[in-house]
Amino acid sequence: MHVLHVSGVTNWGGGEYHIENLCSELSTSNPGIKNTVLCVKNSPFEKRLSETNITFVSASLAIKIDLRYVFKIGEICRKQKVDIIHIHDPSALQLTIIADKIYNLPSFVYSKKTSFPIKERKKTLYKYNYSKIKKILCVSKETQKVAEKAIADKTKLLTIYHGTNLKTKSTKTPFLIREKYNIAKNKAIIGHIGNHIRAKHLETLINVAHRLINIEKRTDVFFVQIGTFSERTEVLLEQVKNLDLKEHIVFMGYTPKASNFIPQFDIALMTSQSEGLPQFIYESMYHKTPIVSTDVGGIPELISHEENGLLAPMHDDQSLSNHIKKLLDSKELKAQFASKSYNKLLEQFTTANMAQETVKVYKTILKHA
Repeated sequence: MHVLHVSGVTNWGGGEYHIENLCSELSTSNPGIKNTVLCVKNSPFEKRLSETNITFVSASLAIKIDLRYVFKIGEICRKQKVDIIHIHDPSALQLTIIADKIYNLPSFVYSKKTSFPIKERKKTLYKYNYSKIKKILCVSKETQKVAEKAIADKTKLLTIYHGTNLKTKSTKTPFLIREKYNIAKNKAIIGHIGNHIRAKHLETLINVAHRLINIEKRTDVFFVQIGTFSERTEVLLEQVKNLDLKEHIVFMGYTPKASNFIPQFDIALMTSQSEGLPQFIYESMYHKTPIVSTDVGGIPELISHEENGLLAPMHDDQSLSNHIKKLLDSKELKAQFASKSYNKLLEQFTTANMAQETVKVYKTILKHA
């Protein structure tokens, strides 16, 4: 079996990490399955893949519909006898459908990795209900529930949790956050990992810092944010400046192997207003870092409030601040949450499980081809 994984993403995020994990797991557990990744030329994902043993091809994607990318999909399928195309993002889906019109491609599997609703526009609905899509793999039950509203054949929908790769874990970092940013030992590091996109709502993170530091006069917290900058970054930095928080929060920008820094966090803070199921939550569970998060998307499927973490509604910086204080005041609660999250992760949410469930889907599609 030969699977072509198509990514039309120009940055690095959890979706690309999923592709890497899936291909790595399959190479070990199912060596009979050949995996080829098609990624965007000169992207962070291409650079990352070049450091692995994963077979990949890159193509230019300068505009949304770049025929060079379309032709590359067809060329790979024709020359390398691809059996299934696994599509990993909306851009890749559109490009692959166009390629299918030219080359008559094999069956598709599509991974829906966010809980954004599918827009009820004619072109969008056509794309997600395209006949070649045999299965839509949702990252969480909540993502599947959201997708159901737009998918005519609901039997195509299936939830497969991405999980975390237990074989690649490391705590090795080029520096220690506390030393690099001269953070006093009495300050707890409240950490967040996520790119500067609307879904992550980093405005809430800054508001939490403002509430704890400026309003409640806490002197025992410091905030660290890791993630790729975007057009939103300038506004976020201005917010930090206006709230006089420059001495209390640092934005590290894109940082390779960012999850290795998680053990240096005292608390993992997630402030998203929309999510599928963020890798940051999985990684924090593995590294036994207690989690405070908004309750959006599939996050409550991993974190049960007051059982293995603390949840709050999106944009609710007051509740998130209260949760942080609750954890800071109780070493026992931090240890309890960390232990329960770690055990839950090992039992239910690993990339080994994800890979085997995905293989079942591939085999079923080929059986009925």
